[in-house]
Amino acid sequence: MDISIVNKTKIDIDQKKVQIVVELFLNSHDLNEYSVSVVFVGNAKMRSINLEYRGIDKTTDVLSFTENDDFPDLEKDKFLGEIFISYSQVKKQARRLEKGIEDELTFILVHGLLHLLGYDDETEKDRLNMIQLGEEFIEKKLK
Repeated sequence: MDISIVNKTKIDIDQKKVQIVVELFLNSHDLNEYSVSVVFVGNAKMRSINLEYRGIDKTTDVLSFTENDDFPDLEKDKFLGEIFISYSQVKKQARRLEKGIEDELTFILVHGLLHLLGYDDETEKDRLNMIQLGEEFIEKKLK
């Protein structure tokens, strides 16, 4: 298991906690042989990535990318994917939801990891399913 964490912001992020969450997630899905990259970026960079890859000209909290559109093909290169997180957005959402910043960061990280497994939140039903899966993982594995 290789977990790369890159912080391109000036914000001090608890990278050890990020490492632990990713490790627990991969282990709980029998993906401990896979590698993941997590990149923390600012709002401007996140907006740019969102525009380039999704055609949406606004910032967002998390974007996940994988070269493996078909999950069974992951065996070929052992790279699950890359997650981009805007810590500023996470902080803003935590305030709005009246949650702790670390709790919201954990939820957003797990959300990004679920995207790497092929889950999407394009419909309300899918969004609610991802929220439930994320909350269940956090409750069972991290509490």
